[in-house]
Amino acid sequence: MASGAEMQGTMDGSVDKIEIKAKRGRTLKEAVYGSLKAMILIGELQPGSRLTESALAERLKVSRTPLREALNRLERDGLVTNRPRHGYFVAAFDLKTFEESFGIREVLDGYAAQQAAERATAEDKVRLRAILARGHALARRPERPMEQMVEQLQLGLELHHVIAEVSGSGQLKDALSRILDRCHHFVWMELLWLDQWSAAHEEHVEIVDAICSGDGVRAGDLARRHVRGSGNNIRRLLQARSAYKSALARVS
Repeated sequence: MASGAEMQGTMDGSVDKIEIKAKRGRTLKEAVYGSLKAMILIGELQPGSRLTESALAERLKVSRTPLREALNRLERDGLVTNRPRHGYFVAAFDLKTFEESFGIREVLDGYAAQQAAERATAEDKVRLRAILARGHALARRPERPMEQMVEQLQLGLELHHVIAEVSGSGQLKDALSRILDRCHHFVWMELLWLDQWSAAHEEHVEIVDAICSGDGVRAGDLARRHVRGSGNNIRRLLQARSAYKSALARVS
């Protein structure tokens, strides 16, 4: 994933793998930031949970200085919130956050794809096709272990990051990177519960085909439709979860 956190194929609290991966060739500051970000994005640190500095420092085996810098940076990313006199909390990935994030993402992804179609070089097209080839190989595997699902998530997000890079706009790339981080949790929910990888991969193929053929209008339309379809799936999941919680509250 181009500018997101480094992740390993774990959903069971194995932070060690995330931490080791993040520290290779990086400063301690970047390693702590990458580790915390990965734990938030894969759900190891649950939405709404309090982030206790002492516990996190012990868990990551670091001092509080790089930890605080990482928390401040994650707050700017919109992944944590700082409540006066209460401390840091993982951001709530609720329906409101989803609607805002996916609404912005639809606009940015569409514009990025359109611009990429107009600016892509031969080298850019080879790079995009290479990502699709990796995705096709994943789609053909008969089994779907958790490691593969995480790899699929990373690969899909990597494609969107690369399209933003190919657009040639640094501001667009940075803005889309931030909004993809906020969408990450929701996309994982869709992949985990609805298993939409094959459909998403086919949509990625269509988007890249349009970019490589230089059809900016079609590329933008396909990218927006791709985000909108994913958003519709996730909205249904969130609404079902909310209805289930309400039903439980009524009978308890």
